[in-house]
Amino acid sequence: MHRAGLAVAAVTLLGSASSAFAVDYLTVAQAQAQLYPQATQWTEKTVLLTAEQLVAVAKLGRVEARSASWRLLHAADARGKYIGTLVVDQVVGKYDLITYAVGLDTTGQVLGIEILTYRESHGSEIRLPAWRKQFVGKSAAATLKTGEDIAIISGATLSCSHVTDGVRRIVAVMATLRDGKLVPLA
Repeated sequence: MHRAGLAVAAVTLLGSASSAFAVDYLTVAQAQAQLYPQATQWTEKTVLLTAEQLVAVAKLGRVEARSASWRLLHAADARGKYIGTLVVDQVVGKYDLITYAVGLDTTGQVLGIEILTYRESHGSEIRLPAWRKQFVGKSAAATLKTGEDIAIISGATLSCSHVTDGVRRIVAVMATLRDGKLVPLA
């Protein structure tokens, strides 16, 4: 009986160990400031993709849309001119969620990505500027595939792959919404 209690305690401890490594690197507001330093106005809009748009996202991005509801943060400069959209999303790393933000310009190209919260014990190297910089300039037309145009970091394979899939999903969602005129056009 004592051994069974120890086994349960060990499983409980191991099962919760990965979330003990959670690190908050940036808030959404800090990511906004980093990706859009010239933005002075922000408009939040939640859009709901139709069934047809969900199919379009899956086809364009080669990844399921995962959710019909997307929260968009549109940035504007001091004159009120639209300069881009920030999308915050989460993907599973190996066991736990990675929260990240993707900034897109007025044409749907990636301005940059920021890792907001990383909850895994390994693989936080995806925060390195050199790895994140690989996404800059990519759009829905890009391959965005790990091992091809996005490098895989040893020890962070799943984090690299899942964040890359997430970015590919976001650029596909934004391209689909732009086609439907649901996001501002430049």
